[in-house]
Amino acid sequence: MAAEEAETFQFNADIAQLMSLIINAVYANKEVFVRELISNASDALDKLRYESLTDKEVLGDMPELEIRIVPDVEAGTLTITDTGIGMTKEDLIQNLGTIARSGTKQFMEAISAGADLSMIGQFGVGFYSSYLGAEKVVVRSKHNDDEQYIWESSAGGVFTIAIDEGESIGRGTEVTLYLKEDCKKYSQEKEIKEEAEEKPEDENAEENAEENAEEKPEDENEDDGQIEDKEEETETAKKKVKVTKTEWEVLNTQKPIWTRPPSDVTPEEYAGFYKSISNDWEDHLAVKHFSVEGQLEFSGLLFCPKRAPFDLFDNSKNKNHIKLYLRRVFIMDNCEELMPNYLGFIKGVVDSEDLPLNISRETLQQSKILRVINKNLVKKSIEMFMELAENDEDYKKFYEGFSKSIKLGIHEDNKNRNKLADLLRYCSSKSGTEMTSLKEYVERMAENQENIYYITGESKAQVENSPFLETLKQRDLEVIFMTDPIDEHAVQQLKEYDGKKLVNVTKEGLDLNTSEEEKKAWEEVIAEFEGLTKKMKEVLGDIVEEVLCGERMVASPASLVTSEYGWSANMQRIMKAQVLRDSQMSSFMVGKKKMEINPRHPIMIELNNKFASDPSDRTVKDLVWLLYETSALTSGFTLEDPVIFAGRIHKLIKLGLSIGGGDSDDEEEEEDLEDEEMPEVEDGFDASAMEEVD
Repeated sequence: MAAEEAETFQFNADIAQLMSLIINAVYANKEVFVRELISNASDALDKLRYESLTDKEVLGDMPELEIRIVPDVEAGTLTITDTGIGMTKEDLIQNLGTIARSGTKQFMEAISAGADLSMIGQFGVGFYSSYLGAEKVVVRSKHNDDEQYIWESSAGGVFTIAIDEGESIGRGTEVTLYLKEDCKKYSQEKEIKEEAEEKPEDENAEENAEENAEEKPEDENEDDGQIEDKEEETETAKKKVKVTKTEWEVLNTQKPIWTRPPSDVTPEEYAGFYKSISNDWEDHLAVKHFSVEGQLEFSGLLFCPKRAPFDLFDNSKNKNHIKLYLRRVFIMDNCEELMPNYLGFIKGVVDSEDLPLNISRETLQQSKILRVINKNLVKKSIEMFMELAENDEDYKKFYEGFSKSIKLGIHEDNKNRNKLADLLRYCSSKSGTEMTSLKEYVERMAENQENIYYITGESKAQVENSPFLETLKQRDLEVIFMTDPIDEHAVQQLKEYDGKKLVNVTKEGLDLNTSEEEKKAWEEVIAEFEGLTKKMKEVLGDIVEEVLCGERMVASPASLVTSEYGWSANMQRIMKAQVLRDSQMSSFMVGKKKMEINPRHPIMIELNNKFASDPSDRTVKDLVWLLYETSALTSGFTLEDPVIFAGRIHKLIKLGLSIGGGDSDDEEEEEDLEDEEMPEVEDGFDASAMEEVD
């Protein structure tokens, strides 16, 4: 087709912006475009291979599935050709320019947030990395269902498509990059050979790949070929003639890495393979290489990254990163049945010998075999984490990035909950700056201790000074600090560990294993304060369910506890922060608060004496409200009306500074404030000024 007959198209706005970002920005690792184009070519082979499972005709007279790389120093070009599925004209328009891929915008946001360019493959827009090294890109492609077309663009906002009347490529795609001056090194054989070999061994190559470098078996994944010029000199009587021969050199003739014994695979090979399937720029943190034999046979590789991805809990993303193979033939990725959501960060491959070939992917996802594989993958993942835990430094890195995933697993996976509990780490009242496991906690427990005590809160600094810990510390009982919001959900499911019940020290019914003598003495104290607790309940009204004497405090006069089966104060704070929370559900779960007073505290002793001497003393009512509001704050609750609380504190400040002691206007304001702020109590309770407090 003549040049004037080529059709011109505009790039989609998002893609044009992406290309502008890639072209104009300066990146140190520009070589990423070579690996991305090889990966795209490999995907094209995989798609064709998958179609050939049910229709051998798609291979036609080109059964070889291979990738060829041709650097040309003189022309300053790099050409990557595959014999994969190819693209129709419509595919060229949609895939390379006009449809906004969801990953385009997300990739640009990630780059703006400081992500590395090498992540581009994770967003499905790896083709556009070509413009890191090329000023012009020409794509020739032939699909079985269409003519051969040529796509061309210099990234000026437009691209052209025309029927390709040049040499036929048979089937597949040929990408030619016209390299920029600063990237001309990629037209050299040595440079390209190094880059191509960084892409690890062929994921689907058969053992006989080494036998014939020019003809590859049908189920081989890729053949990263390379032109090599060799010189032979033929000497005659008169002159020497230099003859140049061109040969193809196979760069990756190894078997799939997961089919080899673990002892035969080097750490460098594991690292290279991990990077190829994950597009991660860092090495992996841990690897699990395994095979399962018996009624069901499959093998695989599982990798744990060093850090959590920024979109780990983004529900719009792929649920997992496990690639599924059938006898070394790629079938699909992102099969949700392979891994539970909480292990979505694990990356790897699984190769089964037993999956039926002639079924659709929808049927495949319901296969019983997949459920068995899922069970084993979870088991192998937990084993990998356990092995990591043997090294404190490595496990610390893992736990910093993926502790939320482990806790989510405790919430969701009842079958593996106990195993996952062994992976938990927390700070505690005895752990200092380090973290402790539940197993270590149990080992430190006293013989007569029956419960594992924990407290939830917003931060370690907040919970370690909580009034709820005072008696526990005095009795040398260790308390675990749970300061991650997801801890509240996890501990609701993890009700016990190693036969020991987990007890929240902020809830009612705390059992401190007191002796019979202590219980008898406590009953006498309760009787002594019975009148005051009843009066405090009358003053506070329905805001608390009960006022009672509590044993859990030493230095604090009072605290607020929640019911055993309701939300804790921390959980109420978390749920209030939910944007889409159900207020009706919240009202059911909040439950009533109970106020516990410390009868051994000087404030409560003096207040009890004051009440006993004059039950109608107005000061008692004022102090009860102050005690309630301060204990609400120290117990982790938020005040419904902080202004009222501030008014009470201001009164105390005035008293301390002897301000307005005899001012009648001030007394009237105080009486009006009390009438508005205090709930109705019995008629005989006369109001009095706050200045009466000694």
